[in-house]
Amino acid sequence: MNFLDLTLPTPQQNLACDEALLDLCEEGKTGELLRFWESEKYFGVLGSSNKFRQEVHVDVCKADGIPILRRHSGGGTVLQGPGCLNFSLILKIDSSGPTRNITDTTKHIMQRHAESLATLLGEKIEMKSSSDLTIGGKKFSGNAQRRRMKALLFHGTFLLDFDLSLIEKYLQLPPKQPEYREQRSHLDFVRNISASTKKIKMQLRSVWDATTLLEHIPYSRIDELVKTKYSSEEWIYKC
Repeated sequence: MNFLDLTLPTPQQNLACDEALLDLCEEGKTGELLRFWESEKYFGVLGSSNKFRQEVHVDVCKADGIPILRRHSGGGTVLQGPGCLNFSLILKIDSSGPTRNITDTTKHIMQRHAESLATLLGEKIEMKSSSDLTIGGKKFSGNAQRRRMKALLFHGTFLLDFDLSLIEKYLQLPPKQPEYREQRSHLDFVRNISASTKKIKMQLRSVWDATTLLEHIPYSRIDELVKTKYSSEEWIYKC
């Protein structure tokens, strides 16, 4: 598998990068890929169909200069920033294998991550809801995916040293909550894990045998997506 450890200067570029890399695989121009990235800036990210006025404290975000963006995958709204490690997996869709549908893909990837991180942390990790990883009932990783005809993007976050109090400040309680959340506040629902960025990267690279450095990075496609989509208010505030 290809490997890329790349954080671009802006949140918009980093979101666009995932879509551009998915495009490459869909077009048969590159193989499967594991990417890591981290942001030094805080920003909110809506899922593709989330309604921003129900998910984000819009006025507080604007007052504090926290951008509100939208990704092209599903899942819930999240706050990104320092202390949050992002991973992106680009996989080929196999109609007879573990990536044949949304449910099997999620199970395939999250089981691997849960087992690997349990070994690293020495703690029991459980998969909850459709795409959460938890310890002691508290979420430390949320995930989402986007599927094309031939390839898919599965991406998510790991909370390592994140200021959890900011989640409550900038995000509303989600309208749709998994049962295991039990109406808990953001601060009571999420947690950081005690592992370094370096160790998690090494663990996941081993899990996916991601050893080949990706040489071709689609910068022109990334720039195009930033201009036409990820910086567009029409896209961000579409619902």
